[in-house]
Amino acid sequence: MLEKSTGAAMRIPWAMQMKAVSIEEPGRLVQTLTGAILGCGGWVLSRGANDTGTVSMLFEFERHACVDIYSLLIAAGLELSQSGHIRFTELCQCTRSHQRDCGAEIASIDLEIQTFPVERASGLQTSQAA
Repeated sequence: MLEKSTGAAMRIPWAMQMKAVSIEEPGRLVQTLTGAILGCGGWVLSRGANDTGTVSMLFEFERHACVDIYSLLIAAGLELSQSGHIRFTELCQCTRSHQRDCGAEIASIDLEIQTFPVERASGLQTSQAA
């Protein structure tokens, strides 16, 4: 349910910021997550990766798809932070308990992923051993 704040823009009750890590290559991870989110009926509002391997994604989805979205993040190789797992669990349980009332509401995730590609990580270990 979208609520109006006093004189402000609309607010999304399930707007969450999450952090994660991954061993996937950043470009491939962005591509995989984008396709999977769109495949679950979500919307990718922004996405990108920087030179340090940090991937940023802002996406939304209808709450009835929250278990699918949570599953795709894990299947894509993300290790969410503990608070990310807790918040997603809360979202899924709340949605399940109130499916009729809130299934069509929008959830928003601002996700920051620090990547450590295997090639890069193994290269660091090799140079440190020398």
